[in-house]
Amino acid sequence: MNFTITRQNLHQGLAAVSASIPTKTTLPVLSNILFEAGQDGVWMSGTDLDVAVRVWAQADVKEQGSLTAPGKKLQEIARELPDQPVEIQTRGDQIELRCGRSNFKLNGLPSEEFPTLPEVDFDEGWSVKGADLHQLIQRTSFAVSTEESRPILNGVLWELRDGQMRMVATNGHRLARMGVPAGSASAPSADFIVPPAALQQVQRLFQDDEEIGVARSGNHLGFRAGGTEVYTRLIEGTYPNYEQVIPKDNDKFAIVDKHQLASAVRRMAVVASDQTHRIRMAFEDGRVHLNVLTPDLGEGHDELELHYEGEGLEIGFNANYLLEVLRYMPTDEVRLTFKAPERAATVEPVSDDEPIDYLCLVMPLRLLD
Repeated sequence: MNFTITRQNLHQGLAAVSASIPTKTTLPVLSNILFEAGQDGVWMSGTDLDVAVRVWAQADVKEQGSLTAPGKKLQEIARELPDQPVEIQTRGDQIELRCGRSNFKLNGLPSEEFPTLPEVDFDEGWSVKGADLHQLIQRTSFAVSTEESRPILNGVLWELRDGQMRMVATNGHRLARMGVPAGSASAPSADFIVPPAALQQVQRLFQDDEEIGVARSGNHLGFRAGGTEVYTRLIEGTYPNYEQVIPKDNDKFAIVDKHQLASAVRRMAVVASDQTHRIRMAFEDGRVHLNVLTPDLGEGHDELELHYEGEGLEIGFNANYLLEVLRYMPTDEVRLTFKAPERAATVEPVSDDEPIDYLCLVMPLRLLD
């Protein structure tokens, strides 16, 4: 293999791919990036066996071939090279970089040892606007569970049906659900459970203004735009029926400025218990009282003006979950709905323009007198 590439193309390609390389691995080849030199460019690939990233970079190829080489080391070298063409060639299982007066030789491993990437037929897939996909990922994936006891909740549910695209994530204590028009008539009806790590790569590598091709093959999902591809193994199983837990009969509601509410909750959280993070909220006409009593620390009280309709209500929340939901609300004003102290509360954006199909749910904490 022998090719010449601009320092910028090399560095960008390595930076894109090396984020998919695992920090610790028992398989040495997974610490490497696979180079495949074709006619007029080079593919660089990295994987941790669950998520794979593949990037194409333009290069002047003198001799085609392939080899894997240490990913992080190459990225660090490329970052510091002078802004001149980089000549890369292989001798046996060694890769050599020359740039200006700099010369490096690194030991690689044969490309045959690199895991085979999934084969996904993008002609059979559909396309998604980058901005839509980014919005869905950003506003839902924070709610994913990190506990290993229920692996199905470690992923984001992505539903496609009836011209709608929807993502849902929950850890059993809070839930986030968002929908946008599918934008592509060819979108199939399907449900996938996608690992958040793959969605982070999609957010990082694709731009808002790109049309992203998406396709499924067996238990893998592929994303492609420009010369960048992301592949992920899907989480197998059936996602719980989240519609059952979203309350339809909440008859009390408050409309409040999310920044003021978040600020008050943050203040209360300072003296809340480190175990439960519980704060007590008492809603009445025109205001909400926030209270915290932590026996071994002290207590706090705050109040906030808001618009409230319904009977008075006292309810307890984990301050962290409430703050997280408020952080991802896309509007300044939010609508909270309630039924009873032990029933789920919902938080939705209040928009003067077109309604936003976005809902978060927070389970309350029991209030102990």
